[in-house]
Amino acid sequence: MNIVNLLVGGPTNLWPDTLKNCDINGKWIGVDRGSLRLIKLGITPAIAIGDYDSISNDELELVKSKVSDLRTFNSHKDYTDTQLALKIADEELNADVINIYGATGGRLDHFLSNFLMITDPEYNNIVNKIKIIDAQNTISYYLPGSYKIKKESDKKYLAYIPLNSMKLTLSESKYTLDNYQVPSPISFSSNEFIGNYAKFKFDCGILCVIQSKD
Repeated sequence: MNIVNLLVGGPTNLWPDTLKNCDINGKWIGVDRGSLRLIKLGITPAIAIGDYDSISNDELELVKSKVSDLRTFNSHKDYTDTQLALKIADEELNADVINIYGATGGRLDHFLSNFLMITDPEYNNIVNKIKIIDAQNTISYYLPGSYKIKKESDKKYLAYIPLNSMKLTLSESKYTLDNYQVPSPISFSSNEFIGNYAKFKFDCGILCVIQSKD
């Protein structure tokens, strides 16, 4: 399985321990300040991208000295740095899984941009590949269908967030739904696993699923 990890510039205190301990498999794309942080962890990104408006000239020179494939974009562009990194992970690195770190916390507008970017039809072919991961949460996205998901060993809670109108069924979890017509985006939060797996199905659009812990 080809795993590609993205590190963007969110607060380091929200990193999972696996990132802090450099215990994550796969290639890395550093996104703006994320490139510098990877280098300081001792990880050399395969690709570094960004407008680099969040780091100093000296820090940028350090990134340039370590990363063989560095791509600089103007800050006035149609895509965010994270969106550009997604396109590279898919189209150039042929990722089977795209894990995004450093995308939560800090500025709320940045988080919402990261959270909602997959609603653009341009990303339909990679929706199911993407996860946003931090110290407490794993955020996954799904296209219509039936799914059985495995409980992460350190997570207790489930949230189902329809990003559009849909018919939604939840089973094998503490709270269930049977072909419920969701009228608009909503968060069905604080659900829980009752075993090692939970099931859900829905008929249209995109469903976000969050596994989390306190």
